[in-house]
Amino acid sequence: MSAPKVNGRRTCGELRLDGCAPAWRACEAERASLGLRVPDQVEKGEFVPEVRRAFSEEFERLHLDVVRLGALALEAVHRGSEALITFDLGAVDEAVTHDAELDRLSDNIEERAYVLLATQAPVATDLREIVTVLRVNHELERIGDYMVNVAKATRRLQPEPLHPRILGILDQMQGQATMQLELALDAFSQRDPSQGSDLPEMDDVMDDLTRELFSTIFAMNADHDEAIQRAVQLALVGRYYERVADHAVNVGERVDYMVTGTFREHPAAGS
Repeated sequence: MSAPKVNGRRTCGELRLDGCAPAWRACEAERASLGLRVPDQVEKGEFVPEVRRAFSEEFERLHLDVVRLGALALEAVHRGSEALITFDLGAVDEAVTHDAELDRLSDNIEERAYVLLATQAPVATDLREIVTVLRVNHELERIGDYMVNVAKATRRLQPEPLHPRILGILDQMQGQATMQLELALDAFSQRDPSQGSDLPEMDDVMDDLTRELFSTIFAMNADHDEAIQRAVQLALVGRYYERVADHAVNVGERVDYMVTGTFREHPAAGS
């Protein structure tokens, strides 16, 4: 027997039981007139918690995968730096292969986040969490790309070894980028903005290292094409590390937004 209609409209009797409880309660008078009753599951409030539970479980899986992505980004910083500082061409190839793994996970996270947005229509805190996942996912994927660029610079800087002072500054930049990224990932994994509260000040340290690198490069007075090309490559490497640190700061800001609902962008250094 087909479900009854009132004035040509569907009645509550036609609502699927996987709808939400408020939809049943909104047409109480109509149900009473037709002798329909609210399903026990709706009266007990079981449908809405089930929807919420499905969202929470999938979001937790996404959250953990972003933490995994962060671990891959940290490894990318190590691999790219190791290839550059040791002038190991084999390590360059490994860094490129590693980035492909990072990209695959990033793409998977992005696709699943879009599905969750489309199927769950989250609002308020839930929406902020998914938006944060998408943004942090992007920040970490870009870190991987920058470190591939650092690794590939090894090929363009060979065969002449790097000046010891340059090596020392690059090693400091690698250490600074690693510390900032670790703090940002702690803030995200623990959903605790205070874990990343020092990131803006730490970023000033990276900016100082970048200026020191540039000053050192200029002081070497490159006077022929090959030397100029090496100087340009080293300047680009410095910029890549600086951008890695900037992305770490961005992650911290996004965690703050996710938890508090307020987006507080830290001013650029010197502003």
